Amino acid sequence: MFKIEIVPRYQETDQMGVIHHSVYPVYYEQARVAFCDEIGLPFHEIEAKGLRQAMLEMTVKFHQPARFGSKYSLYLTVSKAGKVKLVFHYALKDAEDNLVNSGETLLVWLDENLAPINLAKKHPEVYQLLKSYEQSK
Repeated sequence: MFKIEIVPRYQETDQMGVIHHSVYPVYYEQARVAFCDEIGLPFHEIEAKGLRQAMLEMTVKFHQPARFGSKYSLYLTVSKAGKVKLVFHYALKDAEDNLVNSGETLLVWLDENLAPINLAKKHPEVYQLLKSYEQSK
């Protein structure tokens, strides 16, 4: 499980001081990019290999409001590191470890022409690296 800290910015809130629903996908992407950096596979290297990740599905569940002025921990788990698809699970928790938001993203591996590829065949080293982080939720 990988963790980043989230400190909501004022511009991410609505009139009630609650983090707007449109911001959570940005937090999820922030976690994915930081995770890839941490495991030695930064996005610029992924793209230099001719690889792209396209979002197929995203689910977001709001358990309680997240507010400006609070700090949160966003946990990322690789739920599935398949040959074509990659699934990440996210859990945003407050300082008391209460679940605030959870979600999942399903991405597909593409080549530079945006055609789906089998990552295990095209880039087995990337596939094996991600597979080593795969966990059940």
